[in-house]
Amino acid sequence: MAKILAQKGSDKKATISRKAASLFRKHGFAQTSMRSLGEHLGVEASSLYNHIGSKNELLQNICFKVANDFMKAWESVDQLPDSIIKKLEKLIRFHIHKMLTDYDEVYVSNHEWKQLQEPYLSNFLHQRRLYEKRLIELVGMGIQTKELKKMDAGVAVFTILSAVRGLELWHSTKNQLTTNQLADQLVDQLLFGLVKKQ
Repeated sequence: MAKILAQKGSDKKATISRKAASLFRKHGFAQTSMRSLGEHLGVEASSLYNHIGSKNELLQNICFKVANDFMKAWESVDQLPDSIIKKLEKLIRFHIHKMLTDYDEVYVSNHEWKQLQEPYLSNFLHQRRLYEKRLIELVGMGIQTKELKKMDAGVAVFTILSAVRGLELWHSTKNQLTTNQLADQLVDQLLFGLVKKQ
């Protein structure tokens, strides 16, 4: 019987998860079966259960790994003695890097989270709202310190997140920009367009 070959730098469970994310993105969670996942990995579906409990568990792992990565990025940036503008820039760059390097996983967490079962659905939504709330508070602090111009902080954060999530469309094009070049342009357009003019 064929064995699951772990990708470089990953264990078998992580390899299964990444392949599942790719299939969930292409075909949707509901339309992807453990059998089709096994076929894409070159193994029997039954052998997958040696590493993963269910298809629902795979979705949970994907969504919460992405959510946890964003929270870790927030905590790392929040501890820095940087200005509000610099913190926002680092978070925007993280969003862009995450979207482009873990495209399938981020796409699934953005679109297939509704398929999560309770209590995971409520927990995921809570974590997502908490992250957005912290971003809004950060922008609000920037407005209070006058690093950012007066505006609605919620609208500003919605605009930033929508623009970064819109990279899903950019990802499918054959654009020649590097990740850093793209990040530079988006930071310039999204963040420095918010800076209070002297």
